[in-house]
Amino acid sequence: MLLYHTGYEIIQQPDIHYGRKNADFAQGFYLTPDRDFSVRWAKEKEGRLPIVNTYELDLSDLKVHRFERNEEWFSYIFQNRRGKTDTLEADVIIGPIANDTIYDTLGIMTSGILSDEEALSLLQLGPEYTQVALKTKKAALHLSWIEAKELTEAATVKNRDIILKEQEEYIAMIGQTMETF
Repeated sequence: MLLYHTGYEIIQQPDIHYGRKNADFAQGFYLTPDRDFSVRWAKEKEGRLPIVNTYELDLSDLKVHRFERNEEWFSYIFQNRRGKTDTLEADVIIGPIANDTIYDTLGIMTSGILSDEEALSLLQLGPEYTQVALKTKKAALHLSWIEAKELTEAATVKNRDIILKEQEEYIAMIGQTMETF
């Protein structure tokens, strides 16, 4: 399985303990099988251009849990966001990214104002992108680094425009859906 991680460093050996514990799939090293998605979200930071690391993951002998955009997925990500203990026993988790983590939704889904059913209906809107979280050291050992490439400034500007358009469409869908609540 080819996977991509965009950041500001060449990461040949990922640290599964680096990062937020309250992320969608809890603590782990996050990647995506969608190179275009990985590149699209890359931004210049403090004069540094983003770097796309490419990997290959061998899933054999790993315990993999796959999520769909449904109630089970919603319960799992909200459990993690609320700081509960991650009880899912998996080396690798593959599933949808919650769009409110990639678009600026002003915290609507996690505000507590919406019911779980309403929040789930909003999270099921818009494009579906896949994330892969390496949860264990065993999974990290099954990940082979292939290469790292720096993105150009022109590519980051082009992608920023795509993201702005996509976000506007997503926010409009949220507004239309919330009018039905």
